[in-house]
Amino acid sequence: MGLFDSTRVLVGIALIVVGTLLFVPGILPSSAQIFTYALVPAAALVTIGTWLVGTSEGSPAV
Repeated sequence: MGLFDSTRVLVGIALIVVGTLLFVPGILPSSAQIFTYALVPAAALVTIGTWLVGTSEGSPAV
């Protein structure tokens, strides 16, 4: 079974990509306050995506 055969993995990868893209405006020096607030959901998306990818296989997550 390959890495991209599972829907859980694909959703996890998508969440990681979206979360990472949400980080970009918030880390710029001249970003508005609203982009700073976007860092919290961005961190949550990256965390959930990492959890989905890490627990997608039957073996224990490392």
